[in-house]
Amino acid sequence: MRISPEDVEKLALMSCLELREEEKAAYTKFLQAGLDYIDKLNELATAAVEPAVHVLPRVNVFREDTIETGLDKALALANAPEKEAGSFKVPRIV
Repeated sequence: MRISPEDVEKLALMSCLELREEEKAAYTKFLQAGLDYIDKLNELATAAVEPAVHVLPRVNVFREDTIETGLDKALALANAPEKEAGSFKVPRIV
């Protein structure tokens, strides 16, 4: 696939970019290099390659969901600078 300066102008317009002529030429060259690389990758024989979700063989890295008791209220409030009615007291923000 070939990309033209007109294609770059359309992309710039859709992206709300104002490009000078030398920038259009540079972007055309840059985008064409990317498309050429993708074409080169498409030449590879990948029919026997199994799709991979992750590069490393991982199963489940998460721990099991288990119900555990929380921190005791008195222990949680032990170091609070101020407390009121069994809760942390914080400055009012209006």
